[in-house]
Amino acid sequence: MSITAADIMTRDVVTARPEDPVRRVAQLLADHDISAVPICDEAGALIGMLSEGDLMRPFGQENMLKRAWWLSLLAEGTDLAPDFVDYVRMDSRLARDLMTTPVISVSATTTLVEMAGLMTDHKIKRLPILQDGKLVGMVSRSDVVRAMARAPADMGAD
Repeated sequence: MSITAADIMTRDVVTARPEDPVRRVAQLLADHDISAVPICDEAGALIGMLSEGDLMRPFGQENMLKRAWWLSLLAEGTDLAPDFVDYVRMDSRLARDLMTTPVISVSATTTLVEMAGLMTDHKIKRLPILQDGKLVGMVSRSDVVRAMARAPADMGAD
């Protein structure tokens, strides 16, 4: 018998809404010691994922260079550029502004081998588990590795 997502998934999944402020999502990640959160609509349908990396993206090198440019313009008395105004409002971004879409997801019957393959092929760290379009669980890379350690014969490798 193969190990499936239903066997190893976390069923009590912390989620956020697309209209949640980024600050609230960051607090959820910190409070629950998790590295990403599914973004679900009011009906519970998965519409995106928001990870620590997604939250850090606005602070990347490209934006730092833009910030330096904008500050030099301000020092010269130039009118505020729309991009600068957007940068200043960064704290007002919502989950929907930074979430990753589309989301690679699987069903509860997806096997351990299939999940490991998807995670490797797509370079992702977690898979939402959907049933009838609704989020019912989450499987992380560590869940897959723990399952592999318990039942290496199920992996189909020598």
